[in-house]
Amino acid sequence: MLPFRPLLTAACLCLTAAFAADKPNIIVIMADDLGYGDVGCYGATAVQTPNIDRLAKEGLRFTSGYCSASTCTPTRFSLLTGTYAFRQAGTGIAPPAAPAIIMPGTVTLPSLLKQGGYKTAVIGKWHLGLGDPEPDWNGDLKPGPLEIGFDHCLLLPTTNDRVPQVYVEDHRVLNLDPKDPLWVGNKAPSEDHPTGITHRDTLKMDWSHGHNQTIHNGISRIGFYTGAEAARFRDEDLADRWVKHSDAWIEANRESPFFLYFASHDIHVPRIPHERFQGKTTLGLRGDSIVQLDWCVGELMKTLDRLKLTDNTLIIFCSDNGPVLDDGYKDGAVEKIGSHQPAGPYSGGKYSVLEGGTRTPFIARWPGRIQPGVSDEVVCTVDLAASLAALNNIPLPDTACLDSINILPALLGEAGAQGRDHLLQQDNGVSGNFGLRMGDWKLVRMKKKGKTQAVVTVKSRPENPPLHALYHLPDDPSESKNVSEKNPEKTKELIEKLDALLAAPQSR
Repeated sequence: MLPFRPLLTAACLCLTAAFAADKPNIIVIMADDLGYGDVGCYGATAVQTPNIDRLAKEGLRFTSGYCSASTCTPTRFSLLTGTYAFRQAGTGIAPPAAPAIIMPGTVTLPSLLKQGGYKTAVIGKWHLGLGDPEPDWNGDLKPGPLEIGFDHCLLLPTTNDRVPQVYVEDHRVLNLDPKDPLWVGNKAPSEDHPTGITHRDTLKMDWSHGHNQTIHNGISRIGFYTGAEAARFRDEDLADRWVKHSDAWIEANRESPFFLYFASHDIHVPRIPHERFQGKTTLGLRGDSIVQLDWCVGELMKTLDRLKLTDNTLIIFCSDNGPVLDDGYKDGAVEKIGSHQPAGPYSGGKYSVLEGGTRTPFIARWPGRIQPGVSDEVVCTVDLAASLAALNNIPLPDTACLDSINILPALLGEAGAQGRDHLLQQDNGVSGNFGLRMGDWKLVRMKKKGKTQAVVTVKSRPENPPLHALYHLPDDPSESKNVSEKNPEKTKELIEKLDALLAAPQSR
């Protein structure tokens, strides 16, 4: 038997290599708060994005590519579960100490791909909660990504304008000293605890609204925490750390098909890119953060090239929602905007159900399989679960991924392929505001009216929009001409469709 063992090992390696060759590696790069008009291949001129532009040149650039919500947590929930976030309570923007939002047993994009033989990892911003009923910051942080289909994770546990500023690797806070435990809470731990209010003159980036509690790295955040000094990171180093870790993980898993969810924090506030990117644009730190994001994309592409994995890797580039300028910090985004249009020709942005809130850059590149070009087909991040499962012939249970539609032919740019015939758009999920796109038509339902504290755009909008407004997007991409009175039957049709989608348990 001893002479046979090396032969068996070699045979297994050959089978593994053949198995891997049949399945493309998949990398989903999700930017944060990146608008349709924020990159060169979608019309930006005030900032240079050569690496994202290269993805578009070598792949398929979608002009109707969407995320499913105009805020981060619900879009990320929908990306991973294939289900519209409004269907589950508690999927709005997660607070610092939120428990796990996606529970074990849920069929997810990574669990489907793991079932198909993929190695899976999420590296970057999580913001989907950890633990049950709350995070155990000094113990095992579970359930979390590893309980819903990921083999490995290196996370920013919440989002960086919220505490705490630590990495979570797999189930533990990285580099945590047991003698200096981490405490996270929603009230100041003591009367003399420094905050953005009490120690405002010490801040290196001032706050404009809301972000004025515990200070770390000269920046005040939402929420309070103490301890874990050895575990804390520097904001400027986030992108470098995630790129380095991603490169190492890709190399370690190059012999098997892999799925990497690279969840960038750029260009979310606080915008503190590494010093080598600061001052690279005329747009201030927001523009500089776009340059850093583009660098991250380029580094991942270099790794694939170096390891000769490019031709067998599908990269999908997208954003979790549309743009915002002042989202709580005084970083010059409003003052230095100039003629730059973060949402391109569209109105609204983050927090909005107008097109600018969910229509974002969306690019798919797979050399040799996807022919370079531009597609007008409607595709959405909620559909990646069903589409990537179909790509690998992985069965999708009827009771899972409730709103994920197989748009794989459109994603791959196949001749005659069609994307979605309808798409529901939500905001943070508690307002009752929704958008519904069907073909060239868009219905906007505004149940909750009013302004956010954030400065989303410098474009003006009517102060008191009607409950329902109808727009014909080819003639009116900025959704400025309500044609509901001129098209009562179309308005009625879309209202009924929206009501049906909201009432139904699923849409697929």
